[in-house]
Amino acid sequence: MGRLRVSIVGASGYTGGELLRLLLFHPHVEVAQAISNSYAGEFIHSQHPNLRKRTQLQFASRDAIKECDALFLAMPHGETQKQIEHWAKFAPKIVDLSADFRLRDTALYERWYGEKHAAPHWLPKFVYGLPELRREEMKTANYISGVGCNATASNLALLPLVKADLLHPIKPVVVDIKTGSSESGATVNPGSHHPEKSHSVRSYAPTGHRHTAEVIQELGLHDVHLSMTAVDLVRGVLATAHAFLKPGVTEKDLWRAYRAAYGNEPFVRIVKDRGGIHRAPDPKILAGSNFADVGFELEPESGRCVALAAIDNLMKGASGSAVQAMNIMCGFEETAGLEFPGLHPL
Repeated sequence: MGRLRVSIVGASGYTGGELLRLLLFHPHVEVAQAISNSYAGEFIHSQHPNLRKRTQLQFASRDAIKECDALFLAMPHGETQKQIEHWAKFAPKIVDLSADFRLRDTALYERWYGEKHAAPHWLPKFVYGLPELRREEMKTANYISGVGCNATASNLALLPLVKADLLHPIKPVVVDIKTGSSESGATVNPGSHHPEKSHSVRSYAPTGHRHTAEVIQELGLHDVHLSMTAVDLVRGVLATAHAFLKPGVTEKDLWRAYRAAYGNEPFVRIVKDRGGIHRAPDPKILAGSNFADVGFELEPESGRCVALAAIDNLMKGASGSAVQAMNIMCGFEETAGLEFPGLHPL
């Protein structure tokens, strides 16, 4: 069996660059085209200098796209849903990294995105793209959505508590999320201007962040609230979830829940040590990797559990999960092309 011919639309952005970095070294993939209207005709390394001498590919325009085996769509939110019929003509399998097909309920989409969906009949065709939640559905899927990086960290932090039915039935869950600047993409804005961004800790969405919808959908939690703060990192998300547990839940119960949820997961690591500076999840040591580090602390007196999850937002929160999903969809080893462990120190 030959290699899977894969193309990327929107290949000049940060998630497109991460897809190229992963797929160019994937043992079962050939990158056929890297599509970017803005940089058509330029070499890949003009936008992704880390790939200099690793590929001689040039960006191609959207009009030059050819048929392939699988297509990654890394376009701005809102574009894919308007063009999905067009892109579906070029590949039988699609992974869309935008938010356009993450939510299955049109009412939920309208509530959190403030507009009607342009292709609602396509929503049921897409499987939500977090393997830890939707692995079995991915095995028979042709269309997989991307994941919100903040939703990914929140879902992975809380999943063991939900699966083990440990959450208090009437108390809210609040997730405090710290994010790096690459989350806002490669296009600059006043908030990402270096004199404004450097050395800052800035709350930018204390309520109402749209990634909340993915937590509601995937975990079935309705009294859940995400609060967003930008910190002086390039890559990384740290989700700190404050959740109250049912009376009588012990630390042993939590260990059982986390081990049951993640004991066989190839990319989720439980980090809960008694000493050292790395005794809790830290996004810094995950840069460039597809790993998610999760942990927890229990406050017995109040029944409050602090559930933690750290990821690289461009990897486990976007391109890494997308490649992991492609592996599952195409029958490859789930870890293929994704085994880089991250760097330390960084």
